[in-house]
Amino acid sequence: MQRRTLIAASGAMLVAPAVLRAQTLEKPKTTIAVGGKNLLYYLPLTIAEQRGYFKAEGLDVTIVDFAGGARALQAVVGGSADVVSGAFEHTVNMQFKGQPMRAFVLQGRAPQIVLGVNPKTMPNYKTVADLKGKKIGVTAPGSSTNVMVNFILAKAGLKPSDVSIIGVGASQGAVAAMRTGQIDAISNLDPVITLLQRSGDLKVVTDTRIVAEAEKVFGGPMPAGCFYAPQPFLDKNPNTAQALANAIVRANKWIQTAGPGEIITAVPEAFLLGDRAVYIDAFLAAKGALSPDGMFPDKGPETAFRALASIDAEIAKAKLDLSAVFTNDFVKKANAKYPKG
Repeated sequence: MQRRTLIAASGAMLVAPAVLRAQTLEKPKTTIAVGGKNLLYYLPLTIAEQRGYFKAEGLDVTIVDFAGGARALQAVVGGSADVVSGAFEHTVNMQFKGQPMRAFVLQGRAPQIVLGVNPKTMPNYKTVADLKGKKIGVTAPGSSTNVMVNFILAKAGLKPSDVSIIGVGASQGAVAAMRTGQIDAISNLDPVITLLQRSGDLKVVTDTRIVAEAEKVFGGPMPAGCFYAPQPFLDKNPNTAQALANAIVRANKWIQTAGPGEIITAVPEAFLLGDRAVYIDAFLAAKGALSPDGMFPDKGPETAFRALASIDAEIAKAKLDLSAVFTNDFVKKANAKYPKG
């Protein structure tokens, strides 16, 4: 009888860790809002989903895709999603608006946004000043693609009102808008940018897929794609946030060692925009701008603040606590758990 009890007890011990893990997640069913999931900018999110890293952490994740990061943010503010997979600078902007958001794992260490002009409608383009009065396509008004346009315009002495901003999304619609001449310039990401480059429908003005160029443009390290959430969500669900960070850190590390063929196999067919060769070129162009370990650079919040302050006089005057817009605590634990991915 005693032996049978011991066997039963040992069996319970075998299942206990999995049960305990499930119990410790405060919100195993989590909804993530993203703006343009097919973009290389969000490749770690897709890899974490496709390779089962979220499930391995005990999470049942629903990913809701929107036309741009501003709309993904609205979903979390409105309560229909828990976490945003989006641009880091939104955390600074939201603190300014009195709605504290905190980034807790990094996907991109440079924005990967490319500003380029349409060679058909602007064959004589020389400088950014030539964009005055022109139509510029962005993923969605208010998104990071729009912020970068405003920032580059400001450096050239132009105001946001000097151009017309048009939301074109982050997929085939953006490509068509350029090819048909509906817009004179575009601020977008890969694979859209590489597709337009390959067909001769884009002349690059600024390329922040290159980390050194991004730091030159913004005057310091500019964190890009990340997971961020309302501070109350992180306070109430620290184990859930840790699980999310673990999955993204694993994805970041896998991407750094993966070959183009493995990437192609891992992402959904629809993300390739009908051309595998273009997607491979886009991946190789963007890979250096993806985070290797999920860590935020200490000076990143200052860079983001300066970028926003240059286009918004009210933000420039604000006294913000930039240490409150990010944390590396979850990422440090994730790297300790997955030192090799």
